[in-house]
Amino acid sequence: MYDTARAPVNWRMPLAFLGFLLLAILVLYAQTASDMVAIWSRSNAYSHGFVVPFITLWLIWRIRHTLAALQPRPSSSVWLLMLGAASLWLAGDLVAVNAATQFALVTLLVLSVPALLGWQVAATMAFPLGFLFFSVPIGDFMTPHLMEWTADFTVMALRLSGIPVYREGQQFVIPSGSWSVVEACSGIRYMMASVTVGALFAYLSYRSFIRRLLFICVAILVPLVANWLRAYLVVMIAHISGNEIGIGFDHIVAGWVFFGLVIFAMLFIGARWSEEWMPEPAPAEASSSSDGKSLKLDGGYSSLLATAVALVIVISPYPVLHVLAMGGNTVPVNLAVPQLQPGWQIAALLPGNWEPVVQFPSAVAHTGYLGPQGQVVGMHLSYYRQQDYQRKLVSSGNRLIKSDDEHWAQLPGNREGVTVAGQPLSVATVTLRQQGAGLSSISQRLQVWRWYWVNDRFTSSDAMAKILGALSRLTGRGDDGAIVVLYTPLNSQLLEAEARASATAVLRDFLQAHGGALEAALRQTRGRD
Repeated sequence: MYDTARAPVNWRMPLAFLGFLLLAILVLYAQTASDMVAIWSRSNAYSHGFVVPFITLWLIWRIRHTLAALQPRPSSSVWLLMLGAASLWLAGDLVAVNAATQFALVTLLVLSVPALLGWQVAATMAFPLGFLFFSVPIGDFMTPHLMEWTADFTVMALRLSGIPVYREGQQFVIPSGSWSVVEACSGIRYMMASVTVGALFAYLSYRSFIRRLLFICVAILVPLVANWLRAYLVVMIAHISGNEIGIGFDHIVAGWVFFGLVIFAMLFIGARWSEEWMPEPAPAEASSSSDGKSLKLDGGYSSLLATAVALVIVISPYPVLHVLAMGGNTVPVNLAVPQLQPGWQIAALLPGNWEPVVQFPSAVAHTGYLGPQGQVVGMHLSYYRQQDYQRKLVSSGNRLIKSDDEHWAQLPGNREGVTVAGQPLSVATVTLRQQGAGLSSISQRLQVWRWYWVNDRFTSSDAMAKILGALSRLTGRGDDGAIVVLYTPLNSQLLEAEARASATAVLRDFLQAHGGALEAALRQTRGRD
């Protein structure tokens, strides 16, 4: 009978080296691991990350008998993949992208298994190792789309119910009151929990790949539809009860209770087609050449060599970072503002009681301008230097308004093709509406353009700004960058389309006059070429 208290002799040395390598990776990338745990702690959408490592270990323990029959052999073919993961971490750290560094960390942990135990062992542990990626808090990029879909369904369902609705962006008004679809209404929390539980349930309940895949697809669709129904029911209950039920704490409790019932029903129905789970039979012991490029050394020497090479790979990003840090600009930022062009002057007041939300900039300038025909334009510059994971140019925390802003609402936007200092730019443009007057047409509205300046280039793409920032650091030019926001009020005396066209013309005129001066001011601020 197999003794579960002790590992087979041929496993003891490889397991010892594997444990050492995993510990070394966690120590070397402790800050990345700590940031991931911090996200688990503060975000309900990713709190399941605390249990994912323990579930992974439990899943591996369940197949220990199958694994014991295999012969662990280090595989050198994994080294290139580990180097790619380490490079991904380096690229993510250069531009402070948590998703990239955290994904790379988990990838290094997973690849350590085939690196020291071989591909045959890793293939047997494929799902447990893959399940570990559920600990990576990735998914916030879906939130705007989920919010839009929730608003679309809720408004459609209300109209089908005979309730008149006036919608503008993510805000809508019905006879009993006004509502807004915010980030908490997106359903991202429900989806993350459902997909994680659904994948685990599919693995444990089915042996057929098709059934597993179908159930995971159901686990993705169910929280989507459930969240839409939840939002609709909350609004309906509040409407019918005269806003006595379904708001505030009732809103939150009802959401989780409804979601819990839906997930329970999904698992209950899915269990009707469950298949008895059993470990797959252990494959016959492979020859030394059956595991790809397995190391041919005997005993612990092959494990020692594989561990040493893996350690060199996981350490490799740090010397690169040290060299790049030596070329960073540490001089305090003295933010220059664009020189006034003929016909324009500094306005006594800003063109609206608003400013964008930016986190930890190195310097900020917010100026109002008055044009020759009475045009009013505001420009907000947020400059960044010596960026890190808290103070960074491209961040979800840098936005035009807060998600729960009580004074301003952001309406759906589009893109506008412009030229800035001779550089073509597709600028992101949105309309902001003041909340004080509800959805009234007399509430103040602002036409807003927003883009980045990085490495002497203008771009409105978050991804391109990150790439330009990484290239700037790699070429020794530092990590300086800026957010540029240009805005002007909409004329309330004009029809909506006419007011937006007029505002666009005002911003174009200002940018045509000051584009070169803006670029010169940003270069002057950077202070070196």
